[in-house]
Amino acid sequence: MKTLLLAISIFVMLAGTPVANAGMPDIDDPCIAEPVPNSGEISRTSCFKRDDILAGGDQNSVPGSVPDPVKKKEEMSGSSSTTKSETQGANHATKKPAHRGAIVAAPLPIVSPAVGSGIIPILGYIFPFDKDDKASPPSVIGAAGLITNDGSRGFGLGADLFVKNDTYEITSVYAHGNVNYNLYGVGFAAGSAGLKLPLEQSGQMFFCEVLRRLKWKFFLGPRFWTGDSVVDVRPTDQETPPPPPDIGLHTTLRALGVRLNRDTRPNRFYPITGMLLEFTSDFFAKSLGSKYSFQSYRLTVNKYGSLSEHQVLAYNFFACGTGGEPPFYGNCVYGTNNELRGYEAGRYLDRHMFATQLEYRLSLPKKFGIAGFGGVGEVVPSGSQLFRIANFLPSIGGGPRYELSKKYHVNLRADFARGRDSWTWSMGVGEAF
Repeated sequence: MKTLLLAISIFVMLAGTPVANAGMPDIDDPCIAEPVPNSGEISRTSCFKRDDILAGGDQNSVPGSVPDPVKKKEEMSGSSSTTKSETQGANHATKKPAHRGAIVAAPLPIVSPAVGSGIIPILGYIFPFDKDDKASPPSVIGAAGLITNDGSRGFGLGADLFVKNDTYEITSVYAHGNVNYNLYGVGFAAGSAGLKLPLEQSGQMFFCEVLRRLKWKFFLGPRFWTGDSVVDVRPTDQETPPPPPDIGLHTTLRALGVRLNRDTRPNRFYPITGMLLEFTSDFFAKSLGSKYSFQSYRLTVNKYGSLSEHQVLAYNFFACGTGGEPPFYGNCVYGTNNELRGYEAGRYLDRHMFATQLEYRLSLPKKFGIAGFGGVGEVVPSGSQLFRIANFLPSIGGGPRYELSKKYHVNLRADFARGRDSWTWSMGVGEAF
């Protein structure tokens, strides 16, 4: 959360996020693994038409042709003359054009202790960047908005592209708007005290990243952040914590960073096996035009395993660290990016944070599913104070799932979660991690 507007961009970043329109027909082409050319490795996602996989039978027969009763009668009488059925069969043999991708759209309701109740309209397109590239995962482009009853408004545009036989991943996001939220202060004690300061943060942000494939399925590349915003205090008649610095002043944050990634999941929208390892570091510096100089580090480890054909067990570990002198919203923020569910984003924030959770996922008939999860985490001012049980922030919950895209197994999810002193209800596209 380099600026608070990153909360809007999260709905655009794909790692799996557009919602499939329930009124659109599903594309049921199966996805299978395929070797990456000249590498000896297996691609993360490849999809082919069912007819191509299930080809067989008499090579002279015409797939999809309809028997003609006239021709059948002539064959029974020993006639070998050409009939109209051959022409009709040839016409039926014409295949429908293959769908290159899937257009996905939906208005997602939101009920958040942080920004209120409202709607997040989403429009996206999931597709192979090159139809002849069978090694790269599907790419995504999309747009999202934010409208809530507390006055928050915003929109974002984003793209996540995989090109050149899974050699490059290019990500770009732009977001603009204003977000109204509450600041409880920095640290566990401030979050537990319950005193909140209503704020409005308005501005814009831009992010881009280019990763290149290395050996052993690692990706490495540079990233760039820039954003500017103004933070104002909203009127209130309640007791509040002390206001943060720079209230009412224009603030610019700008950073260069790097990302290291290794992803062995066959399907990033609904992983059933494999692992995701990711480390990012961002360096905000005054020499780049940033008002604050600080460093941000993030580590994510996800592991997936299939218990049976319809059951998946998913594990997530997340760690965050901040150095230098960040603004309050440059710290590690508990409750964002589903780390962890059950908490108002921004109530607990500090220099260091960890969160870990386990989720059980079950696919049911008629495109439905269900999930249950539990986890624990913590925010602390220094790494030496981690793992103090008295400051643990547990989470438990679950919710239903509905499959909106059969081709990519993109689920619409609703999660009900209970935290230490709060609960949340949220909806999203794709799994939480």
